[in-house]
Amino acid sequence: MSTGQARIGCGAGFAADRIEPAVDLVERGELDVIALECLGERTVALAALRKLSDPAAGYDPMLRKRMAALLEPLNRTGTRLVTNAGAADPLAAARMVRDLGAELGVPTAVAAVTGDDVLDRIDLSAPAWEDGAPLESHGEIVSANAYIGADALLPALRGPAPVVIAGRAADPSLFLAPMIHLLGWETGDWTRMAAGTLAGHLLECAGQVTGGYFADPARKPVPGLARLGYPLAEVGADGAAVITKLPGTGGRVDRMTVVEQLTYEVTDPRAYLTPDVALDMSAVGVREEGADRVAVRGARGRARPEELKVSVGYRVGFRGEGEISYAGRGALERARLAAEVVRERLAGALPRLRADVIGHSALHGDALAQGPDPYECRLRVAGIAADRAAAEAVGEEVSALYTSGPAGGGGLRVTTTEVVGVLSTTIPRERVETGVVVLEGSAAA
Repeated sequence: MSTGQARIGCGAGFAADRIEPAVDLVERGELDVIALECLGERTVALAALRKLSDPAAGYDPMLRKRMAALLEPLNRTGTRLVTNAGAADPLAAARMVRDLGAELGVPTAVAAVTGDDVLDRIDLSAPAWEDGAPLESHGEIVSANAYIGADALLPALRGPAPVVIAGRAADPSLFLAPMIHLLGWETGDWTRMAAGTLAGHLLECAGQVTGGYFADPARKPVPGLARLGYPLAEVGADGAAVITKLPGTGGRVDRMTVVEQLTYEVTDPRAYLTPDVALDMSAVGVREEGADRVAVRGARGRARPEELKVSVGYRVGFRGEGEISYAGRGALERARLAAEVVRERLAGALPRLRADVIGHSALHGDALAQGPDPYECRLRVAGIAADRAAAEAVGEEVSALYTSGPAGGGGLRVTTTEVVGVLSTTIPRERVETGVVVLEGSAAA
């Protein structure tokens, strides 16, 4: 199938992203496809952990709210949607969306892309990228999800279902797959795979390329940041793309925003590895073509990697946290004294404990703290322990500072949460078997 040009928008760049910009893109963008990139290493591991305690909770918890806002305009405009918000359970996510469509009077067929869960296929004795130690030595492994590519999504796009939900599909693959489908590309055409991956990489973080996160009022002002428009790409048959946004929305799309996103999370611009291609972006040209229109071309590609990256989640234990504020003269000294009290009280009780003065030294440490003492500051104490009771002691000791610590403490907040760690490894491509399950839309009973 080839239409000469594909119009693809990004309606979410992470799990907790806004919903209204996606609706606006569908309503006014004349899109072929909108993609929602909602998954990260941590979020897929947390989804797997939720699924262990609740079999119906393995997908992105915001997906129902997103789809409730999008199903009607998708149906009315004929725009298709692709997302990795299925997280640890794309099939359950597809069922939910199918049932939601019936509930809203918008019967919708949904395709679930499965197979990224490789927990039963990875070698647990293999070394983790992060420290070289065997995966199994880090504790109980709860998830292992391979980064699947465009080839896994294409069978769903070639079917009629307007909504495609995957698990750990790689970010740029969510955009590349629709390009391949709409423009008739061959998956072995490494130049076009590279061009499409480049466009997908620019789109995948949604508002980042239109001025969000880029914004720095002193050096990089962004107009209308509260009304930030999300991006879309106009992609030609040769892979050349124009990045833009809808008229009347806030933000900016220019050479600066595009180049900043181009280099985002890229360690080697000559070998940006995805499941679809080894992208070389070292010769990419970026040119402004008008207000909020930036053309990109010149991506080069080499054959895709033989192995797929796998994100592995494991149980770390429990994190106990406590925060308390101090204000007035000597606030910093009192916060430091409070930290000393908690450290002494918890000495030896938790294997990992830290105390930071937020607003003074929490980000870069005392070495870079400058200027006069702050009038107010906030102490945060956090520790990790193997069991919940030990972690709860952190909040208990910070709470006790109300009357048993320095003067003037207030604004207490304490929490205890289970912690999931994330490791990385690879798996041979041939060991990952993906598939598609299509759930037909139905009217409400």
